Amino acid sequence: MRGKFITFEGIDGSGKSTQLRMLAGELRLRGSDVLTTLEPGGTPLGRRLREAFLETEENVSPLAELLLFAADRAQHVNFLIQPALAEGKIVISDRYADATFAYQGAGRGFDENTVNQVIQLATGGLKPDLTLFFDITVENALLRTNSRSTDEAVKNRMDKETAEFYERVRSAYLQIAKTEPNRFRVLDANGSIEDIKKQVLEIVTKFLGKI
Repeated sequence: MRGKFITFEGIDGSGKSTQLRMLAGELRLRGSDVLTTLEPGGTPLGRRLREAFLETEENVSPLAELLLFAADRAQHVNFLIQPALAEGKIVISDRYADATFAYQGAGRGFDENTVNQVIQLATGGLKPDLTLFFDITVENALLRTNSRSTDEAVKNRMDKETAEFYERVRSAYLQIAKTEPNRFRVLDANGSIEDIKKQVLEIVTKFLGKI
């Protein structure tokens, strides 16, 4: 039986990565076969692309950024996500194609047709079965990212973006939520870690229980 594909989305500082780790741990305790991954960087090639893109000091053209993420995603889908789903695993990814629509589309200003064509090419049409969007105000998100110590995370190019950039990204995510309500679930990520954890577990266990 084919596995299930769940993605976590949100602007930087939304807390989605922490929630993903906690959810995966809980599902494994309950006996589920779970694979966690991320974009960019879910494969060995992807990790090299992530390092090249996020940690470079040179200016990166918006088109190069769009195509780099597409290359990472094509490798990710073909060599990690699809094989894991074929084995019946629950795959949970920290970001996927919706991030390209939000970051490179709305954030960088690419038109929707171009972005959607690139997404289709890279994914081969694979869409998540369930997407959780961790919605947080840009103000709170920036407070979190700016407070990260160098021990917790390496600063990268995306940490230097403006509040206006993240407002565009957040609005794009909310637009997807309106157009795809059956797939998207919006959570208030401004609250405590424990409160959000309960919401995540409730949503995912309800979704898996319908299978």
